[in-house]
Amino acid sequence: MKNQLIPEDTVNEIRSKNDIVDVVGEYVQLKKQGRNYFGLCPFHNENSPSFSVAPDKQIFHCFGCGAGGNVFTFLMDIEGYSFAEAARSLAERVNIPLEINVNESSEGQKQKHALNDMYEAHDLLRKFYHHLLVNTKQGQEALEYLLQRGFTMESIEKFQLGYSLDSWDYVHNFLKKRDFSIERMESAGLLVRRENGENYFDRFRNRIMFPIFDRQGKTIAFSGRALVKGDEPKYLNSPETPLFNKSKVVYNYHLARPFIRKKGAAVLFEGFADCISADRALVHNGIATMGTALTEQHIQLLKRSTDTIIICYDSDAPGIEAANKTADMIRDHGMHVKIALMPNGYDPDDYIKEFGEEKFQTDIIGAAHTYISFKMIYHKRGKNFANEGDKMDYIESVLRETAKIDSEVEREFYLRQIAAEFTLSLESLLNQQSKVGKHKKVAPKQAQAASFQAMPSPRRKGMKPAHLKAEETLLALMLHDREMAYRIQKMLDGMEMNHDDHQAIITYLFAFYEEGHEADASLFLHFLPDANLRKIVTEIEMMDFHHEPSEQELLDYVNQIIKYKQLMVIKEKKAEQLEAEKRLDFIRAAELGKELIALRNSL
Repeated sequence: MKNQLIPEDTVNEIRSKNDIVDVVGEYVQLKKQGRNYFGLCPFHNENSPSFSVAPDKQIFHCFGCGAGGNVFTFLMDIEGYSFAEAARSLAERVNIPLEINVNESSEGQKQKHALNDMYEAHDLLRKFYHHLLVNTKQGQEALEYLLQRGFTMESIEKFQLGYSLDSWDYVHNFLKKRDFSIERMESAGLLVRRENGENYFDRFRNRIMFPIFDRQGKTIAFSGRALVKGDEPKYLNSPETPLFNKSKVVYNYHLARPFIRKKGAAVLFEGFADCISADRALVHNGIATMGTALTEQHIQLLKRSTDTIIICYDSDAPGIEAANKTADMIRDHGMHVKIALMPNGYDPDDYIKEFGEEKFQTDIIGAAHTYISFKMIYHKRGKNFANEGDKMDYIESVLRETAKIDSEVEREFYLRQIAAEFTLSLESLLNQQSKVGKHKKVAPKQAQAASFQAMPSPRRKGMKPAHLKAEETLLALMLHDREMAYRIQKMLDGMEMNHDDHQAIITYLFAFYEEGHEADASLFLHFLPDANLRKIVTEIEMMDFHHEPSEQELLDYVNQIIKYKQLMVIKEKKAEQLEAEKRLDFIRAAELGKELIALRNSL
């Protein structure tokens, strides 16, 4: 995680002046228990506090989801910042001037200046449009329209809705007077060049303006809704610009992100109005795509905050088809997906107006269907079950869907529903399912995710094997005391840890010490380049180890590591012996038998 653009002394000053308890406390309600502070983890949904902050070590760790790190990584994880962005935010917090050493070419500096101009112009226009809507006679009609549609002043303020004047050149002149480059403002999508190639006019005229923000909350684009009926298009969006790529931007993500993390899910809507209405109904984890289908980039962005997406689209035929395609895409990327179905003829905005906010929360979002439950509803559409052909088509469609499920219990749960509905035996459905698809056959990315989760991990909870406990204890001692680290290194005598992650941490730790650093958990976390290793270090750092170990204790830990290595060798030799016996190579089998006896005696 080291960043060469910021001097190490500056990083250390920023880190030392930002108490992690204060920074985390701005996001999590913390209570002191003993030496540490505890609260509900902001990175996953939980009812009992498992999130711990250690002020003496300036680190945090969640015993539930494994998140961990120092003050920099906390901001990077919760805000989605890069290291430089986290450093800048923390530096501003404690009034440290931050100079980032970037050797940019003159062309690079020009590009950076151009982007800053574009950001500044968008921010200025967002404020201007909002002012026009809420404070002027020109914006009165647009404001009354929004209020009649159910928008509240609170929502208008929160989402910074605005109004663009019915003028061809007001924004052009407005920006020109403030010395913005007109050519650059065209590149930013705010102005349009006339066909004569010489003059420009305003892109947005007489429209209700929805500002679009990036994940840091900077204004990067606009979507303007026509105020006059028949004025096409109904929604006019900013074009693709250096700031705005609709395939990457998720509407409301900057506001929804902390709620997505807290609730453990994002609610995906079709449009801005639904998202804003849902927010009014206290569904604050709502997001929407920018007039486009969900993309790979959208999913990768959302994966940083959650592994579950609830789709809440319109209930008409196009909405159901879009929900079906989106659900498949989300599932193919190894994420959990649920589908909140609206009653026929309703979109989320209409439903909230008619039935109220509480019913929307409980009866729509709270009652979202599982992937297979939705698929059963989806495949029923247009089927006449009085027709045997339709009935068989439906059953086979559902069997193909359930065949994708890895859980036998879940598969049987849905098959029993089909069996009861059509008076079929569970056995016949299982036989038919084996013909339409193997249940272990899952989408490539799901298979990859399942394989990853099935791999044995040294971080599993419960009783840990002796060798793992020994490795963690030695690592804890080495992290706590530099001299102890060299003492243990000598005792290990070149022997590596059994777990690759532990050995990697030791390698980095000695490189850290060789640079002249003393034991400092928070600083070492900054030194580590791998997020997974940082999580392991924070977990180990949270271990309680309050006494100076004796020489014999250290030897016992080292011997546990040696013993496990020998057991692994014995296991390999035993497998090799069985293979030799299968080949009728009894001489080799006997040799291996002698080796096994010697190895067992050495234990």
